[in-house]
Amino acid sequence: MDLFDTHAHYDDSRFDPDRDRVLSSLPRHGVSLALCPGCSLPSSRAAAELSERYDFLYAAVGIHPHDAGGMTPEDIPALAELAARGKVRAIGEIGLDYHYDFSPRDSQLFCFKTQMDLARTVDLPVIIHDREAHQDTLRIVRDFPGARGVFHCYSGSLETAKALVDLGWYLSFTGVVTYKNARRVLEVAAWLPADRLLLETDAPYLTPEPHRGRRNDSTYLHFTCETLAALRGVSAEELAGQTLNNGKLLFQITDQR
Repeated sequence: MDLFDTHAHYDDSRFDPDRDRVLSSLPRHGVSLALCPGCSLPSSRAAAELSERYDFLYAAVGIHPHDAGGMTPEDIPALAELAARGKVRAIGEIGLDYHYDFSPRDSQLFCFKTQMDLARTVDLPVIIHDREAHQDTLRIVRDFPGARGVFHCYSGSLETAKALVDLGWYLSFTGVVTYKNARRVLEVAAWLPADRLLLETDAPYLTPEPHRGRRNDSTYLHFTCETLAALRGVSAEELAGQTLNNGKLLFQITDQR
């Protein structure tokens, strides 16, 4: 299989002991491409720098809703500067998180809108984090017609999924699809048009069964692929190829097979 892990946090400290070993092993495990998103300005710098060390690794830069309360006016031009690097292919991970509320909601909304505007300015897709904030997230997306990108680790309803697909967005799925309580996610994944589907690990989080509880990395992505392929009635190789092409199209990657 040729897999594209469209969301893996390889700058995370949990990879400090063996980051190079893990990343260097990915092509041998059928992972042709991976994308590392930023969650803060320092994280975005780290992701951009890391992507330049591996041909198959790309980056996104952005401020996560958990860090929205600390965003400063200087952060946006700094992100714009990072976004100009050749291996940076998206603005993200940005959005809203009303589950943890680590940042005040008004700060989250301002940070999200500001970065959506940045994405429009630099003409890059966005990677959206939406946790228990579906109505506000959809409203903001609609406020930016023409914006493009992916809702990572999709957790919304089928109704919202249909609205997003109508707007031209992609949805991405993690190892959550292998969990016993994933009924709503599987309903969406079964319905989703093939050209709107992406795969991800969200490493080091959301490790699929049968390895749930361990640190996640891209070598486990095939479990998600195989689960979704069985659900959709296609081969794992076909789903891997479709999602690889989808990711290359969204993130404008033309220099990799």
